[in-house]
Formats: sequence, structure tokens, C-alpha cells
Amino acid sequence: SSFIRGTNGTVSVSSTAYAFDTGATGNVLFGSSGGTIDTTSGILGTSDGSVGASVFSLDISSMTTGQISSALNMVQTALNSMTSLGSKLGSISSRIDLQTTFASSLSDSIQSGVGKLVDANMEEESSKLSALQTQQQLAVQSLSIANSSTQQILSLFR
Repeated sequence: SSFIRGTNGTVSVSSTAYAFDTGATGNVLFGSSGGTIDTTSGILGTSDGSVGASVFSLDISSMTTGQISSALNMVQTALNSMTSLGSKLGSISSRIDLQTTFASSLSDSIQSGVGKLVDANMEEESSKLSALQTQQQLAVQSLSIANSSTQQILSLFR
């Protein structure tokens, strides 16, 4: 499956399913029977009924011209199905690689962002703290001077 972002900003998930055995020649390489691989069904094990053999076990030594023609058609169908399936699997592999790269990049970006938030520049923060402490001390001294000047002026009136 993969994430797809639409032009309007929505995100959706798309997936492709491949069955191991459906009894048809669709996306099935070989069929299965009782937990074992069945070479008489699926893309590589297709039997058209007249030949009665799979691509896997095809023997042309005792076939008629019609049977050989039918077998060649069967082989061509299997080849076309394999080519189609191979391109679909390649596409899925590329999407998986793309999603893996995206997830890795996203994880790296998140870690980098968190690292920058946590690891603040300590020298810069220290100088800001020193400046604020100096301003606070100057404000306290200014108030102290202002209060003492008022007391001195009041003492003159006594």
C-alpha cells in the first residue's frame, strides 16, 4: 500500500492485493493444494484442457500439430501473464522503496527538529540570562537611589 496526496491536500491509502491461489490465471504464479505448490494451476501451471499439461511439465515429443500450437499459445499466454505480473511487482517494489525512503527522511527530519528544540544554543541562552540579570540589578539600584534621594530631601524639611 502507499499514501497518495491529492491536489486538494487530502491523503488516501492505495493498496494492491495478489492472491496465492484463486483457481484462476489472474495474479497467481502457481496454485496451491493442501499447503503445497500445485504446478497445474496458476500462470505457470495453466492447462487449457486439450493439452492437459502445465508449462512446468510440458512434453512435446508425442503431440500433434494442433496440440503443439495449443501448447505454444499456452506458453505465450503464460509469458504475457508473467511479463504483466513482473511489471506490477516492479511497480510495487518501487512504491515500497519510495515509501521506505520517505519514512526514513521524515524520521530524520523529526529527529533533527526535536534535537534542535532540545539542544538550544547554550552560549546564546547564557548571554541572554546575564543581560536580564544585569537589567534587573540596575532597576533595583535605580529604585534604591530614588528612594534614598526622597528620604534625604524629606530630612531637609524637618
